[in-house]
Amino acid sequence: MEKKQVIIDTDCGIDDAQAIMLALVAPNIQIVGITCVFGNAAVENVCQNVLRVLSVCEREGIPVFRGAGAPLVGASSSHGEHFGTDGLGDVLQDRDPQWEEKIQREHAVNAMIRLVTENQKQVSLVALGPLTNLALAVRLDPGFPQKLKDLYIMGGNMEGKGNVTLCAEFNFAMDPESAYVVLEEFLCPTYIASWEFTCRNALTWDFFEELINQDAPAAAFMKVITSKCWAYSRETMRNRRDVYFGPCFVSYDAYAMAACIDSSVVTEKMECPVRVELQGSICRGMMVLDPTNELKKNHSVFVLTKCDVAKFRQLLMESLRQPCKK
Repeated sequence: MEKKQVIIDTDCGIDDAQAIMLALVAPNIQIVGITCVFGNAAVENVCQNVLRVLSVCEREGIPVFRGAGAPLVGASSSHGEHFGTDGLGDVLQDRDPQWEEKIQREHAVNAMIRLVTENQKQVSLVALGPLTNLALAVRLDPGFPQKLKDLYIMGGNMEGKGNVTLCAEFNFAMDPESAYVVLEEFLCPTYIASWEFTCRNALTWDFFEELINQDAPAAAFMKVITSKCWAYSRETMRNRRDVYFGPCFVSYDAYAMAACIDSSVVTEKMECPVRVELQGSICRGMMVLDPTNELKKNHSVFVLTKCDVAKFRQLLMESLRQPCKK
């Protein structure tokens, strides 16, 4: 079976780690590189988190590249607290002092352009964090998007309901200008797993307990790194999230990765133009859907709306059941 070549662009928090593990065990996926960006943590922590995931899964041969440490415009906002200051729950003590030696010398954006140029129309790009590296790539190489096979994004929102501001989802809010650039200039087939999509296809906490209590190294690792943050989600955040989605387990980034791995996981999607709002104190970073094309754009994206939850659960279970080595 011919494998799909994939670049993962990540701000590796806990849900990114789960998404990476999905790709590591997928028999149809070849990860050609992992590029790191600020977001859930400083980019230096993101690099270390990716290396830790690859080590647990015995896949250290996959090249890891350090990318943007701040947004395209302006100063970096504070990093998210949901996954701890280090992005993996602030529970790992044995950090690798030689981690920088294991990161490729090539900048993530240059590596992204090179890998895609060498394999035109063959590489799928899965973006799990702020879109800064992607925006920089199209600025350095305006033809970069047309060389991609397709693009999967976890980020944005469909209904103006934010999770870090009133109207914006975290990844887009961390760098609205980059999100705007990507959704205006990436003309390749683009699939967006928005915040509402992930929450409306959420899983139960009973499933989460079954997932992390499997007898495998990957599951044991996930159990450790989720020990603080998901307890916080389950209890402290429950009332706040009940307003829209209820107290469920949501592995946000894993939805975008699952769509890339197996398109049949997505059972419904809508095709329409979108734009990211850059002005205003309330709506900055919000993704606006334009189903009647009032914006007169010549490019649409696929906004995912429903998924086969049973298939998604199975992919998650398999990702932690196996030792990830292949």
